[in-house]
Amino acid sequence: MLMQHGSKSPRVHPTAYVAPNAMLCGDVTVGPGCRIMFGAQLIAEGGAIALGQNCIVLENAVLRATASHDLTMGDHCLVGPQAHLAGCRVEDEVFIATGASIFHGARIGKGSEVRIKAVVHVKTEVEAGSTVPIGWVAVGSPAQSFPPDEHDRIWEIQQTLNFAHTVYGLERADASVRNITRVMSERLAAHAADSVVGKPA
Repeated sequence: MLMQHGSKSPRVHPTAYVAPNAMLCGDVTVGPGCRIMFGAQLIAEGGAIALGQNCIVLENAVLRATASHDLTMGDHCLVGPQAHLAGCRVEDEVFIATGASIFHGARIGKGSEVRIKAVVHVKTEVEAGSTVPIGWVAVGSPAQSFPPDEHDRIWEIQQTLNFAHTVYGLERADASVRNITRVMSERLAAHAADSVVGKPA
């Protein structure tokens, strides 16, 4: 499904394929040879999503852009099933495996791999040709990768990146669930005016 959000509608290159139950909403550009598979969702809320050529977005992956964080993807990238990418920059020839998560302001360098269920935190820069191992957490710039049980070491770096402000626009002291849901409710209310502009060819 192709949906207009605000004044922006998706643009899909004629050689790309978008599955019938995939959702493209807002300022989304899908380049030549791309394949957006079943259940995938590309949602641009105030920002833009742009995919280069021959990018593969597999089943039930979610790609989001916000007003403060566009999502860009270079050429020949693969996003695995159930991966989640928000407001990040993915350079050419990157492999993002099943269930991986990449957050706002992160950059994944050319030829890198983010393996199954790995996490790349906000404002984290994964250098070209790097690997984030299965289930590990990459944090910082340049990224350091830690196994998930090393919470204290991850937090030591992560707290300086200010997730709450980067994602929700809230200072840490104000980032209660009540305030987060209020902010998200206000932002997501804009979808009430979305309209269907077409179905994938």
